[in-house]
Amino acid sequence: MKKSYIIIGSIVALVLILFMTYRNSYNKAISYQEVVDEQWSNVGAQYQRRADLVPQLVATVKGAAANEKEILQGVTEARAGIKKGIENAKTPQDMELMGKKINTAINLAFEAYPQIRSTENFQELQAQLEGTENRIVKARGDYNEAVKQYNAHIRGFFNSMFLNSATFPKKEGFKAAAGTEVAPTVAF
Repeated sequence: MKKSYIIIGSIVALVLILFMTYRNSYNKAISYQEVVDEQWSNVGAQYQRRADLVPQLVATVKGAAANEKEILQGVTEARAGIKKGIENAKTPQDMELMGKKINTAINLAFEAYPQIRSTENFQELQAQLEGTENRIVKARGDYNEAVKQYNAHIRGFFNSMFLNSATFPKKEGFKAAAGTEVAPTVAF
C-alpha cells in the first residue's frame, strides 16, 4: 500500500475523531445548559407556589380564628346573661319567665366549651410555611448543583477551546441577597 493512502487515512481518522469529540462536547454542554435552565425554572415555580399558597393559608387561618372568637364570645355572653337574669329575678313570675332560660342554663352548665382549633390552624400554617421554604431551599440547591456541573464541563481544558463562550457562557449560581446573613428579628 502506498504511504499516501495511509497518511490520508490517518488525517481523515484524526478529523473524524476531532469532529466526534467536538460533537460530543457540544451536545453535552447543551444538555447541561438545559438542566440549568430547568432547575432555575423549578426555583421560580417554588416562588410562585409560595406566592399562591401563603395568602390563602393566612386568610383561612384568620377566618377560622375570627369565627371561633365569635362563637366563643356568643357562648360566654349567653351564659353571663342567663346567670344575671336568674340572679335578678325578684318574683315567682320572673322565675317563670326565666323557665326556658333556666333549662338552657342547665344545659349550658353541662355543655363543654367549643373546642378551640385556631392554635392548630396556626401550627398547620407554620408547618406549611416551613415546608414551602424547604422546597425553595431544595430547588435552589439543585440549581446550584446543575450550574456547577455545567460550568465544570464548559471550562474543561479541551471544552474551553472547542466551545464558543458566547453560546455557552459561564452561569452564576444562586446567591443570597445582601443582608440575609443576619437573622431576622421576629416581633409579636
